[in-house]
Amino acid sequence: MTRPMARIVILYAILLAAGAFALEWLQYNYFAKAYPFEIYVTLIALGFAILGFWVGHRLTAQKPAGPFEQNRAALKSLGISDRELEVLEALAQGQSNKQIARTLGISPNTVKTHVASLYAKLQVNGRVRAIEEARSLHLIP
Repeated sequence: MTRPMARIVILYAILLAAGAFALEWLQYNYFAKAYPFEIYVTLIALGFAILGFWVGHRLTAQKPAGPFEQNRAALKSLGISDRELEVLEALAQGQSNKQIARTLGISPNTVKTHVASLYAKLQVNGRVRAIEEARSLHLIP
């Protein structure tokens, strides 16, 4: 777990503990009897929903602010050709092999060959993993 993520998790735990303490301090039994059960459950659900949205926002990765810069060194070291890069970009757009073949003006079998080559070069075994790996290496936006 990374250090910033650990801080957020610890802060989340502290907030949960503070919420539990607040419930005890406000005499849980009094609130449960004084107000209808539905209002009590709604308030608790709303509190956890707000806390969950905040934690989710903090833990999700933010896209870099600057423009995308392709990692040419990684392309060269992996031996990915320009045509394979075009196939990889089309994969990232969600195109099927037939769509890629039509777009690039090549046969579907050639696309399969390029995809298999990309899997081997990126050391993955599926489209999703290939796209994730390519994005983590800054080969595609």
